[in-house]
Amino acid sequence: MTQAIEDRDIQLDRMQYVKNTSSSRLCYLGILLNVLYFVSIYKSDVGSWYYQILVGASIVYNLLFMLMVFLASEGVKNYQQNYSTLLFGLGIGQIVRIFILPLQAHQAVVKVSGAETIVMQNPQFIRVIIYLAGSAACLIAAAVINLNKSRALAAHLAGKSATQA
Repeated sequence: MTQAIEDRDIQLDRMQYVKNTSSSRLCYLGILLNVLYFVSIYKSDVGSWYYQILVGASIVYNLLFMLMVFLASEGVKNYQQNYSTLLFGLGIGQIVRIFILPLQAHQAVVKVSGAETIVMQNPQFIRVIIYLAGSAACLIAAAVINLNKSRALAAHLAGKSATQA
């Protein structure tokens, strides 16, 4: 029993000097899945449907999203709890995005050369949903892992400083 406690203390002491790579790598995977979404969403340019303000806003959001997640990935390496909130919010945002542009494109029908054409076919729609849901899952998992690890480290350091005082 005491050996397990000592091992846990050693593991928590090591966290001061070892980066939180699990959360950071999940952030990178979330960015990669977002890039795949970004490329896939504009794969089929049907008519002029994609030439609207919503798509422009989506492009700007994608760029800001990738920047924020990259910066958060650097923050979670050092067990900073505030980045967990950001990652959790961005993960929820990825889920909300499913119901904005992809759903609208899937439901939209445009006339091209006199024939009605669906803007986003089912296979593409399913693929972009998988990319967004996967990205969201990675970011939320990164947030939870970082939150648990940073709280454990903070509690360990507070207990350690209390016993030294």
